[in-house]
Amino acid sequence: MTGTGCDADRRTTIYKGAFMIHVQVVHRVGLFRAALVALLRCEETLHVSASHKRPARQETLCPSPHVWVADIDCLDDPARTGKSGPGNGQGGRGALLVLTSERKPGALMKAFEAGALGYVNRDGDPSRLVEGIHRVASGERYVDDSLACDFLQATKHPLTPRELSVLALAAQGSPIGDIAASLHLSSGTIRNYLASAIRKVGARNRMDAIRISQDAGWL
Repeated sequence: MTGTGCDADRRTTIYKGAFMIHVQVVHRVGLFRAALVALLRCEETLHVSASHKRPARQETLCPSPHVWVADIDCLDDPARTGKSGPGNGQGGRGALLVLTSERKPGALMKAFEAGALGYVNRDGDPSRLVEGIHRVASGERYVDDSLACDFLQATKHPLTPRELSVLALAAQGSPIGDIAASLHLSSGTIRNYLASAIRKVGARNRMDAIRISQDAGWL
């Protein structure tokens, strides 16, 4: 079974003379969440629990884990880790390690802005995840080798925050007029932002720009 980090039989921080790392797995999909917990519990120095999201407020009797292992999709949650707790491990909040995929530079930037200290390819070898947990638990930054090129591309984000906002609303199917009203701008300004976004990402049209941005993890 998995808990929320407050298991009654929680182990001590020392196991056979080794430092015990408390890990909280965060994943929305129950089957994947359970599989990650089962995998990590094979490591004797890891004490693992899980939840579908990080609670907005840490309970007094439930100390924060040393490491939060969160799927990149969970960073969209209103109570996401970067806003209210895990990050670089300072302040007793626990370090954040994010599971993401290759060719998603926008997703890496999102994780960086959320304060992630570790970045692991969720399509990679499980040993990389274990290594990453131990590294971020000791306060080191960890980047999976397979994500290095994507990290470089993440610094070349072509769209401005306003262009992203307009494109995100367009991706939801909102017409120009509704987007303009939502952002308190004129319809002409919205068309200009869309044209700029299409040009910057090298798209053929609005739908192509949305597809390219979603594939890159910017939307």
